[in-house]
Amino acid sequence: MPNILHITASIRGQESISRSLSNTLVDGLAKQSGAKIVTRDLADNDLPFIDAERFAANLAPHADRTAEQQELASIADTLIAELEAADTIVLGIPVYNFSVPATVKAWADLVARAGTTFAYTADGPKGLLEGKKAYITVASGGTAIGSEADFMTPWLKFFLGFIGITDVKVVAADGIMGQDGNDKIAAATAQVEQLAG
Repeated sequence: MPNILHITASIRGQESISRSLSNTLVDGLAKQSGAKIVTRDLADNDLPFIDAERFAANLAPHADRTAEQQELASIADTLIAELEAADTIVLGIPVYNFSVPATVKAWADLVARAGTTFAYTADGPKGLLEGKKAYITVASGGTAIGSEADFMTPWLKFFLGFIGITDVKVVAADGIMGQDGNDKIAAATAQVEQLAG
């Protein structure tokens, strides 16, 4: 059975446009394939930020970890396992101050583990989570996606590629605080419905 990892990050709950778009996409993809859905809501704010001790624990080989390191690394182990098990990743992410919410950066710092999700090679870093597809559904109040002010989607696509996920599709409802905001939301919704089949 295929697996879909659904990652959301908006603090706006059910009022969130990025969450609504990603919910529609996930539901449609799961109906098509019969996939199991795993949801990770980063807006719960339960992810720790990386510090020196957690960084060392995340890099320590599992068999060599102390009990304290095992505890510190457990959340990263869980997040990485979710990514490894997923065939498709759907991220519903809002733009906060031109970039990703801090919780998304915390997630990225935890799942970027040398030797597990990427490797250093003679030719530079190589992503190890190949063969997966990702969709990013984006909502922004004023930032035009793809503009010079959009630091979120290039960074997120680069990060996913860094860990080996290069097949990435972006659907954006951007500038939704403008007069044509409802039209932009409707257009993005139609796009995810088409992708969901």
